[in-house]
Amino acid sequence: MNSLRLKLKAKSGPEPSTSKPFEFDPCESAKKGKSFDLGHGSEVFHVPRFLPADRSWAWFDYINKHIPWSRPTLRIFGRHLVQPRDSCYIAADGLPAISYNGHTPRAYSWDDFPPLKDILDTVHKALPGSRFNSLVLNRYDGNNDYVSWHSDDEVLYGLTPEIASVTFGCEREFLLRKKPSKMSPASNDEPKSKRLRKSHDPDQHSFVLKHGSLLVMRGYTQRDWLHSVPKRAKPMSIRINLTFRRVLP
Repeated sequence: MNSLRLKLKAKSGPEPSTSKPFEFDPCESAKKGKSFDLGHGSEVFHVPRFLPADRSWAWFDYINKHIPWSRPTLRIFGRHLVQPRDSCYIAADGLPAISYNGHTPRAYSWDDFPPLKDILDTVHKALPGSRFNSLVLNRYDGNNDYVSWHSDDEVLYGLTPEIASVTFGCEREFLLRKKPSKMSPASNDEPKSKRLRKSHDPDQHSFVLKHGSLLVMRGYTQRDWLHSVPKRAKPMSIRINLTFRRVLP
């Protein structure tokens, strides 16, 4: 793992300047993306090469070093378990608190971390009409860090939330799986591993989220779909993921 981190560091650049103008057009980058219609009002938009590599490495370095990462203890099915990744939460003033699995993270201010505001501005330029006011950051410190199957369907995000995800560092696989239909309970009896092995299954999707990529979930994706970032067998270096959201006041 140490050698992997050294290689990762060798690729990294200087810390970003908050006053440095954009060297690329986010709108033009977004035009290279592709939309995936998941059906019934659910959509995913993916831009594999959204941010320039040098700017992405500079932002990676800043976020990795300066964000107050924590690994809280969660309550899951009656058990207390340490979250299998580092996280941090940023939110605009006056928003209601978020809570998951018995944990209510501290909300830091956007003003505490100016480069995050620069990234937010970049995402807003690429996605006209978006109005994100909060950010959940996750850091996967190796192949054993992960996020299990879940959906971000909390009431405070509304019925059709838009969630924009920007990735820095090591690429990881991002999986989508349709939620079991209440009309067909037999689908719940099929082993999870068997369902994941099906090829060309319209109810399963996989994206490789690379350094500097953008992925956006829209419409009823949180209502109808689950997503995860699974563990991997081979050693991996650090991956940092930013998910921009809009919390309803």
